[in-house]
Amino acid sequence: MHTNRLINESSPYLLQHAHNPVDWYPWGEAALSKAVLEDKPLLVSIGYSACHWCHVMERESFEDPAVAGIMNDRFVNIKIDREERPDIDHIYMDAVQAMTGSGGWPLNVFLTPTGKPFFGGTYFPPVRAHQRSTWREVLLAVSEAYQQRKAQVEDQAESLMEHLRSTNLLAIAGDGGVDAAEVAHLDVIAGNLLATADTSWGGFGAAPKFPNTFSLMVLLRHYHYTGQDAALNHVLLSLDKMIAGGIYDQLGGGFARYSTDNEWLAPHFEKMLYDNALLIVLMAEAYLLTNKEIYARKIRETVGFLTRELMDEEGGFYSAVDADSEGVEGKFYTWSKTAIQEILGEHAGLFCEFYGVKDEGNWEGTNILWVTQPMGLFAKEKDLVPEDLSRKLDDCCRKLLSARDTRTRPATDDKILLGWNALVNVALTKAYAATGEEEYKLLAVKNMAFLEKTLREPSENKWFHTTKEGTSRFPAFLDDYATLILAYILLQEITGCQEYLVKARRVCEEVFSRFEDASSGFFFYTPVEQTDVIMRKIEVYDAAVPSGNSTMAINLHYLGIVFDRPGWIEKSRLMTHQLLPMILKYPGSFGLWAVNLQNLVMGMNEIAVVGKDYGEVLTEVLKLKVPNRVLQSTTGESMDLPLLQGKKVGPNVLMYLCKNYQCLQPAATVPELERLLQI
Repeated sequence: MHTNRLINESSPYLLQHAHNPVDWYPWGEAALSKAVLEDKPLLVSIGYSACHWCHVMERESFEDPAVAGIMNDRFVNIKIDREERPDIDHIYMDAVQAMTGSGGWPLNVFLTPTGKPFFGGTYFPPVRAHQRSTWREVLLAVSEAYQQRKAQVEDQAESLMEHLRSTNLLAIAGDGGVDAAEVAHLDVIAGNLLATADTSWGGFGAAPKFPNTFSLMVLLRHYHYTGQDAALNHVLLSLDKMIAGGIYDQLGGGFARYSTDNEWLAPHFEKMLYDNALLIVLMAEAYLLTNKEIYARKIRETVGFLTRELMDEEGGFYSAVDADSEGVEGKFYTWSKTAIQEILGEHAGLFCEFYGVKDEGNWEGTNILWVTQPMGLFAKEKDLVPEDLSRKLDDCCRKLLSARDTRTRPATDDKILLGWNALVNVALTKAYAATGEEEYKLLAVKNMAFLEKTLREPSENKWFHTTKEGTSRFPAFLDDYATLILAYILLQEITGCQEYLVKARRVCEEVFSRFEDASSGFFFYTPVEQTDVIMRKIEVYDAAVPSGNSTMAINLHYLGIVFDRPGWIEKSRLMTHQLLPMILKYPGSFGLWAVNLQNLVMGMNEIAVVGKDYGEVLTEVLKLKVPNRVLQSTTGESMDLPLLQGKKVGPNVLMYLCKNYQCLQPAATVPELERLLQI
């Protein structure tokens, strides 16, 4: 008789496994105590709901009663949602990468009863394939090793733990002996990024290709500071190719997680909340610099996807949409030419030609919609007016989207994560700043009110990591707090509400008290009171989402200026300085750190908009091409913040600019301010 203990969990990923014949436990004292009591290794299997190969391994192995029998007899089995417990995932992913040289999900790692890893891997097939052992073979071999060579296994686990402890601070071991505030460093970073650029299709390196939004952001800002055309051209090429590709949902908006090819045609179809947030930020900055209407349109469509498919009634955003429906990857999003012809009739030919639809399919016998050439060029070849062509194609897309909505939808991971929601909040504020679309500001304010109501502990300034159906759980991690602070900062910029800055400072002080590692000068991933992990990690790499430490460096620089806390500015500088050799050499893995380095090198423009009716002027100031800025506005009623003190409030709105410890004469018009900013 087996007992699966996942049925009472809130994570959609854990609930997907709640009826496996495996005796799954969630991470917790019950499983860890059982392993010690019965002297059995722990098997920790980590994935997430939108992970295609996680589903495959479940179908092939975890639903097989014979395989489950081996797991139940010989191991204590734990299932973890990596999005719900990224702290555990980080530790054991590092372990598997150290053992095997690679990692990914599903992540399957074997631990001693005390939680120390000694063997692991990712996907294991049910029959031998591609030189991979079968899952059954792995289970039997690991069990036999533990039973017959326990001392050797425990020595191996301890050695691995020592390795993990020593590499935890490897990237931040020294200060590099170079000055962090040198313009030449910015050229080195841009040069190293462009050296790996795909100049035909955009992005970096070869397939599989991820959006790499931080690297593109660094290049976009590098162009702003230096005027280097190669930097801007690569960002726009990358954005344009992604927007035209199958990685972008041409009917419903929103981006998939990555492309399996160089051309951005064939994605893994899962759509993650954080990717779409980060790409909105990038498109907003690109729109500010170029005024290309395509970026404003794709922001609108992507926000439309988020609100239509991932937003709950109160303003929180769900985590992801699955890649699979009816057991087939991409089935919801792909088309046969015949189906399109039946729906569009006489317009099908034009539509199919524009979106690369073929009789035989353009991917695995079916069609992914993608734009094969720019609208203007296609219209010219067909002797059509571009505006007329656009209207016709939009009408076709609406009809196909309506038909697609009748299909069986992929599953939605409906847990709401603090850090990812804060990223969406940042995206909405950036989108509002760039476009002036009031809807984005209203959404950001509504979302923040939801987060404060749902994920903040009412009695103190502590927050939860995740919430679902009214239940919030797990103490928030560094990434959650850091991104929340950034969201507060930017929400203040677009609303003029100083209270958001006060809240940002309060949360920042909470981070210092519960996360700071005084010995390294960085911040731990987990809070000081958390005891259910075998080590406290310090994460500095900017991966799919920015690291909590790089985001904190950005925050400390900004808040240090706002609240006149030079110690915070210095901490931001020292954190970045310590990582400088890594930022210069591997900017693709330290993208947000590179952005902070740009801020430190170029200096921050401190802008105050003061006057009783500042709203309209603020909207124009937000659209200025000034990425390195601190922006505050006031009617004159709340003047207790350093940047606002001493500013005159008259009948007209005035704009004050300070930089490098000196303030200029106030500007009465936005063009005057532009001249002062030299843009």
